[in-house]
Order: sequence, then structure tokens, then C-alpha cells
Amino acid sequence: MATPFLINYDPSSPTSDSGLSLKQIAYFGRVLVKFSALAEGEDFLRKNLRSLDVYVDATEISSSGDLVDILNAGAAKILITLDQLTTLSEEQTVPSSRLLVIAQSDSQLDTLQQWIGTNTERNDASVCTEPAAVPTAAKKLNISSDSPRLFTRIGQTVSEDAISQVTKQGAIAIISSQALTAERDVAGKISAAKLIASRAVPDQATGLCLTSVTDERGISLGCVWSNEESIVEAVRTGTGVYMSRKRGLWYKGQSSGDVQELIRIGYDCDCDCLVFTVKQIGRGFCHLGTETCFGPSAGLSRLQKTLDARKADAPAGSYTARLFNEPKLVDAKIMEEAEELCTAQTKEEIAAEAADLFYFALTKCTASGVSLEDIERNLDLKSLKVKRRKGDAKGPWAEKLGLTKTESKPAPAPAPVDDRTSRIEMKRVTTASTNPKVVSDYLKRPSQKSNDAVVAMVKPIIQDVRDGGDAAVLKYTQKFEKATSLTSPVIKAPFPAELMKLTPEVQEAIDVSIGNIDRFHSAQNGSNATLRVETMPGVECSRFSRPIERVGLYIPGGTAVLPSTAMMLGVPAMVAGCKKIVLASPPRSDGSISPEIVYVAHKVGAESIVLAGGAQAVAAMAYGTESISKVDKILGPGNQFVTAAKMFVSNDTSAGVSIDMPAGPSEVLVIADKTANPAFVASDLLSQAEHGVDSQVILIAVDLSEKELLAIEDEVDAQAKALPRTDIVRGSLAHSVTFVVRDINEAMVLSNEYAPEHLILQVQNPESVVEDVQNAGSVFIGPWTPESVGDYSAGVNHSLPTYGYAKQYSGVNLGSFLKHITSSNLTAEGLLGLAKTVETLAAVEGLDAHKRAVSIRVAHMNQNKS
Repeated sequence: MATPFLINYDPSSPTSDSGLSLKQIAYFGRVLVKFSALAEGEDFLRKNLRSLDVYVDATEISSSGDLVDILNAGAAKILITLDQLTTLSEEQTVPSSRLLVIAQSDSQLDTLQQWIGTNTERNDASVCTEPAAVPTAAKKLNISSDSPRLFTRIGQTVSEDAISQVTKQGAIAIISSQALTAERDVAGKISAAKLIASRAVPDQATGLCLTSVTDERGISLGCVWSNEESIVEAVRTGTGVYMSRKRGLWYKGQSSGDVQELIRIGYDCDCDCLVFTVKQIGRGFCHLGTETCFGPSAGLSRLQKTLDARKADAPAGSYTARLFNEPKLVDAKIMEEAEELCTAQTKEEIAAEAADLFYFALTKCTASGVSLEDIERNLDLKSLKVKRRKGDAKGPWAEKLGLTKTESKPAPAPAPVDDRTSRIEMKRVTTASTNPKVVSDYLKRPSQKSNDAVVAMVKPIIQDVRDGGDAAVLKYTQKFEKATSLTSPVIKAPFPAELMKLTPEVQEAIDVSIGNIDRFHSAQNGSNATLRVETMPGVECSRFSRPIERVGLYIPGGTAVLPSTAMMLGVPAMVAGCKKIVLASPPRSDGSISPEIVYVAHKVGAESIVLAGGAQAVAAMAYGTESISKVDKILGPGNQFVTAAKMFVSNDTSAGVSIDMPAGPSEVLVIADKTANPAFVASDLLSQAEHGVDSQVILIAVDLSEKELLAIEDEVDAQAKALPRTDIVRGSLAHSVTFVVRDINEAMVLSNEYAPEHLILQVQNPESVVEDVQNAGSVFIGPWTPESVGDYSAGVNHSLPTYGYAKQYSGVNLGSFLKHITSSNLTAEGLLGLAKTVETLAAVEGLDAHKRAVSIRVAHMNQNKS
């Protein structure tokens, strides 16, 4: 709560006589200002409402409409006469809690008492009376000392005693700013800080006042101690100054630099705790470097701190930097997220979409210098409005949702602009003249939602499917895929012939591809033959493989149908000998599924196809439902929600399921030197760019001239504009980059650091360069090996690690569908040879039962010998 003082300030009076400035008045939380005209009052309110609560002495404003406008402009209360009160009684929209009525004599108090008796619902008006009349006013108007509704002007004989007397009676003292000073001792002035200190209740043991320090949003930063001396210094310097029980007077941040700008001083409800509101500068309040003594900030406060830091030093080329530098991108994301929030249904979806909207809205605010404090203050000010517009949605938005009736049919929305005129190109970075840190920043992938945020979105879906089974899977398929006609979430083998009608050309293409994939993965069986090694005489160790019995294969839908992924996952599963193969893929809106996917499922001997995508498909395969078989391992690429769901279920021990690898948006890195054909290079870049706007393509140009670089860039532009998915390509290339490097060695360093999903070598003697590849999902060697052949038909697998995971993971291969089991087989002599070694190590670890398992057998052998 604010201090029990209202500082009277005259804007037209100079402040050179050591009276308090407006900034210093703000320490008390509120000010009383007199205006004779509406415009004058509104101008002052507009300039100062951000820092303090403004009470307006409106006794010279005659128009009731102007009085309402002053309140509507944000005045906390208006000081008015009894005559003005009578006039305002006709304005039913004016809450009496916003009125401070002058009633200085007994007769005026009686009149106010009668008015309250007549308007019983408006009995919360405040009253301003003479100091001597405070007890009478409290009694007549039934105002308790705990209610801050009694105000009294301290007249000409201003003294600390006079102020103390009225505040002890529960009244708020109105004091002229000219009577106060922020300095220590000024003749004829009262110390503002001493007034504040006089109302605080000190701790009996220390004589110090407990002080809670909060930021501008009211979030507690920590607890300290204060006394009159420290409060005087705080008000004098306008900073956070406290009293340390160990070191005495403590100027916060004097040594660390983490200083505080003083905003306001108040009390708790019974004045036994001071409240300092400050603007914290530097790392934070705590000596440990955190924002608060209770740990780091969270939620919107944490986001604001992060955005402030990113605005000051956002990595070049990062998504956050783009948001700050491209206002139209932020605006588009706000509109996108607002629409998604409008269509969200469940509690979890609404929370997640609202979080996204808050993120982009706060980014726009941060870019414009608008803080959460500004937003919250604005919300508070809106609550002060007494005249409001009707509040209906504006025309276009109301019409969009059928909230208004229009006599004529609205004009159709303009079709999306297919921009095929402006140049489509990638950003170019010359490493020789670019800071290495900037180069490293450009290697970063497009920003994805934080893992915590994505998990928060998929977790309730997973739980719903786990609890609700088929019904839950159907619910989400109908919701996300709009397949409202579906009655079952799965189709079982044998698959009806009408579900896999293909043209002869498509069927032949699939058959050829399956054959090549089968041959390549079957050849991998040699590395999985049973291995036997005699590690020492009589000790034989072996390793043998067995297929994973039940596998779930996720086939993405979305912007492209991917029967190729069904082949890449289904064929190795078939070759490995998995007993049960379950596919999952989102259906079309009519409930059907791509006939190519059904045909592949038939060819690899799949047991069923789950008609679902996203987290719901992953959950269905992980836990099983009434109709959907539970699997032991889930493989297949997907968006960040699929990846989050896969990782979540793999960490749930009750699911008993593993996954192949984390996966993100598709990506390619092409290394090209002077021997590369520009058209080939451009086509390889674009073949990945068309996957989606979150895909990324990188070109590393080895010692190319400006003319050679332009030849590639011209090809990219021309080929991109000839594609039907130009808008997607344009979005992908917006966060893609060309690195111009000196030589192949530098190119390989960059490539290995990026660890691309697909690496294409269009260089001289490409086979020799393969020796330098340390991190990549799959490598495509030479001018006649486009990445497309690996995606479909060459035989290698296209389910590969993305987002840099090629540093830790392999792509899908035959081993992905096998588990390896080891065995040991010892003769008696073999055990005797190892006995002492095992017993010694077991004794070191204190595992006596382990030791005895050997010693009992050795004793048995010795006994038989004797």
C-alpha cells in the first residue's frame, strides 16, 4: 500500500526552492494536482500516469462532462465540492470510489452523510476535511481507521507533529511539495524521508525496519533492512539504499554495479514492513547474480529479460535478430498465433497458443522499447475508464465470425500473392572477412520452439490417447486432419485392393526402389552374423542378433505425401525379420490414405496402418489401444511435435518403447568448387528447400569468383520461380546461407561442424574428400549423384539425423531393427583361469555374493579333484 501522504504539487510553481520534484513525489506513490481546464489536466495525466497515481483537484472545473473526461483520462480520484457531487450524481457511470469530496464543516459533513444515505450503493466515496474534524468525519460517515478514505489538508503550520497526529487517526495527510525536501537537513523544510520512516514499525530487537524489495511489476527481489538514515539516503540519491546489519549503510550495487533506481516506497497493511519498488539494473538483485534472492525469474519476466538481452546482442542471422529487424515478420507471426489461439479448443492448446502469442507480442513491444511494466500500467489505466465504447468486435472481424449481419455479400478476400518477380536468393557470407563468431552464428539452424514448450503441448495429447484409446486417437485425427467421417483409427492387413490403385508407372517405380533398398540392406546382414571370440582359454564370448519383434513406422504427411519414407522404414524392417510392422500416417480429410503408402505397407508385410499423425500416432503405437498394436520401437521422421512425443514416450519406462533418433526439419549442405555445374548445384539446394519453410540449405563455395557465384545464384532464382512451391522455397532460403571459403579444407571444417543431414560433394576428385567427412547423415558423391536418388531409389536410407544430430546418431539401417545379444560360455578350466581376477574385483566393490558365485564353483571343482 502507498504511504499515508498525498503530496500537493503545483505544476506552474518553480521547484528551485528545494521543494520535491515530480520524480521525488513519485516515491510517495501519488500526487494531487489542480487544473482549471480539461486539456491542461489531460496533458499532465498523459505525461505522468506511468510513474504515479494522479489525484486531480477539479474544484474549478464546472462541466460534469469534463469531470468524467478527467476520470476517463486516468485520474485515480478527483477532488470535488458538494455542488459538483450533486451534479455528478446524474452520471451513473462514475464510481463513487473515484470521488474525493470536500466537507470541511459539520454542516457539510451532514450534507455528505445525507447524500450517502440516499445513495446507499455509493457509500465508498472519500472525504477531505479539516484536521480537527477527522474524528467527527470518521464517526458520521462510518469510516474505520483501516480504510484509506479520510484525507485532510495540513495548513500553514506544517510540522512533523501535525502530520503525525492526523496519520495516527487513520487520515491521509495532504502536504504541499514546497514544504518538503529530499535533502538531509534544510531549514524550514520537512524531510520527506523522515515522514516515510516515521510510519514504519521497527523490529523490537534490532530497531531496523524489515524491507521487501520488489521490481516495477511487484515481483519480490529480496528482503533487506532499513532505518531512518538509509531511507533519507535512498530518497536523497533516488537509489536503493539500505541498512546492513554487518556493514552499516549499504548503497546497493556500489561495488557490483547492480544498482537500483528508486521508484516508490510504501508499506504493507500494518506498516511493519517497508516496500521498496525499484528498477533493478545489472545482473540482478542477489549477490549470486540471479534476478532475485529466490532464484531466477520465470514466465513473462524471464522472457522479457531474455528479449532485452537479445535486442542488445542478438546473434547475426539468428531468428530473434530477424524478428527485431523485420517488423513485418513479427506482425505476421502475431496474426498467425492470434488465429491459432482463436481455433484452439482444449485447455492445454489454448495455453500453448496464448504463450506463442505472448512471445511474439512481447518481441514487438521490446523492439519498440515497451516493457511489461508499461503494458501492465496500461491495463491498470484501462480499468480507470468510466466511459467505454460498446466493445463489440470491429467490422471485418465480426463479419468473419458471423457476429454481424450484412445486407450485401462481403467482397471475397484477395488471393495470396504469388510473388515470382522479386529475386529469390540466399545470404552470402565470405569467411575470410567475417568474424568467426558471426560465421558460427550463421551455421545455427532456424529456431525451433523450446523443448519444454513443445513437450507441454504434446504431453496432454499423449496422456489422452493412453487413457482414451481408439476414441482419443479418432478425436485428434478428426480435429487436426478434419477427417470427420472416420469411424476407425486403423486399417488392418490384408489391405483391400481398392486402397492401393496405382498407375503402372508409379507401381514400377516403387517396385524398383524397394528392390534396391532391399539389396542394400540385405547386404548389411553380413555385419550382423554371429560373432564368437575366445578371449582366453576356456572363455568364449559371442554376439548374435535378433529382430525387434514389433516396430512402429511413422510416415509424415503435411505438405507432401512421403511413400518414400514408408519404403525406407518398411523394407529394412522386413529384411530384419520384424514379426509385426505397424505404419502410422495422417489421412486425408476424407479419411483415405495415400494409395502409394498402402501399397508399400502391403509389399513389406505390414500388419496395419494407423490413420493418425502427430503426438497421437506416436502415443497410440507406444502404449497400444483397443485396435492399435503396441510396438517396441518407433522409427521415422516428423516435425518438432512428433520428435518431442517420441522422446517423451521413450523416457517413460511404463511405455517400454525406444526410438531411432531425434529428428527435425530437412536440410542439405552442398560443397561446390569451380568444376561444379551451377544448374546442378541450384537443383540440389532447391530439392531440400521445397520440403518446408523451416528446412535449411547451405552452400559452401570453394574459391569461387564473383562471376561463378552469380551463376549459381541466378540458377537458384530462375529454378525457384519455376517451381509450384515457390512460396515455401522462398521461406526456406530466407534463413539459408552461402559461405564463400578459401579451400576444400576450410569447407570440410564448416561441414563437419554443421553435421548436415545430406552432404553433397560437387568438387574435383570427390571420392578423396569423403575421407575428411566426420559428421553427416548421408553423402552424395560427384555431379551425377543428386540427393534425390538417395531419397527414393538408390538403396541407401533417407531417414537420417537432422539438426546436428549426425554428430551422435547414424541414419536408419538394418541394425536399427535389430538388437544384439551377447553370451558367455566358460569351461571349468576357463572359470579357474578367471576365478582370482573376478574374486579380487568383487571384493574391491564389496559385492560378496558375486565373489561367492565364483568361489563356490572353484571349491566344488577342487573337492571333486580330491
